[in-house]
Amino acid sequence: MHLDYISDVNEFGESIVRLYGFGMAESKKFQDLLSNWIKHPESILDLGKIDFINAKNCSLLLVVGDEDEGILTNDFVSFYCKLTLAGYENMIALIAPFCEKETRAYQWLYDIDNPIDFLFSPAGTAEDDEPVDDYDLL
Repeated sequence: MHLDYISDVNEFGESIVRLYGFGMAESKKFQDLLSNWIKHPESILDLGKIDFINAKNCSLLLVVGDEDEGILTNDFVSFYCKLTLAGYENMIALIAPFCEKETRAYQWLYDIDNPIDFLFSPAGTAEDDEPVDDYDLL
């Protein structure tokens, strides 16, 4: 599983932080990591220090906040994702289909009006494949 940042992905100047290049087993590891981490919401989860995540050109810290703000940065190298516990619980649910079967689908991990989106994509793209939905589980 790789972590990276891509700037200016569209005409609106939006960017993405993405987790990509993984299969069902790593999806489950990531889901379990999040599930265990939110049991201790006072801690910070540094994805760059996780043994199965290869941080390429950025770091990403997950923190629990009072409101869902999404991914923020001051320098476009060090990022932090600030969501409520409910936001992370939703993220865990969004990852579930990837833990049940191999797929090339993708999923945006939150829906917040924020210039930096969070993409979860085994193939690394949100352009060539279809987003995951209930049909992918059949």
